[in-house]
Amino acid sequence: MTRAALLVLADGRFPAGGHAHSGGAEEAVKAGRVTDAASLEDFCRGRLHTAGLVAASLAAAAALGADAVALDAAADARTPSPALRTAARRLGRQLMRAVRWTWPSAELDELARRFPKGAHQPVVLGLAARAAGLGAVEAAYCAAYESVSGPATATVRLLSLDPFDATAVLARLAPETDQVVDRAVDAGRRAAGAGLDELPAASAPLLEIGAQAHAAWPVRLFAS
Repeated sequence: MTRAALLVLADGRFPAGGHAHSGGAEEAVKAGRVTDAASLEDFCRGRLHTAGLVAASLAAAAALGADAVALDAAADARTPSPALRTAARRLGRQLMRAVRWTWPSAELDELARRFPKGAHQPVVLGLAARAAGLGAVEAAYCAAYESVSGPATATVRLLSLDPFDATAVLARLAPETDQVVDRAVDAGRRAAGAGLDELPAASAPLLEIGAQAHAAWPVRLFAS
């Protein structure tokens, strides 16, 4: 295993399209739920333990070799919002493009063939980790960290928040990120033996509702 590949995969400069998405932060800012560093931390914590946990579990299961087509269906079932399903597939398609260029893989080629419009991003992420020589833990860390780093970065632009404050939020959430990764990897391993129903289905209704409202905006800074 070459863990240096994790730095490439998790780097915000990796051309996976995440910079165009706010992870729900844009709608939360407009609704007044995120106004400063403290409310950003609350928002990111909630996202980490719901959408982040689900994404990290899917990525871990994919990295462990679970059937990618079945995992994509499981991701669909855990994403009630059509807007978020569309965003996840767009992100998956862009990630697929970047990873196939960086770490060519027959598994990724087959997934791209099965899902020409894009598979769910966490599923692609798990296969990307495998292609890069990484494991379930690294895949889960990428997914969990992305679930909070995306909104934090977006909020710097949306509120002109001090980048030092946003980075401090991520640092304070680091112990909880570790906990979420542990839960995600454990769920991925259970799913390998007992089926995909072992994967968590943590709900974030406000994120889902907000995503639908955001998708209807005529003008917006971020795609989601």
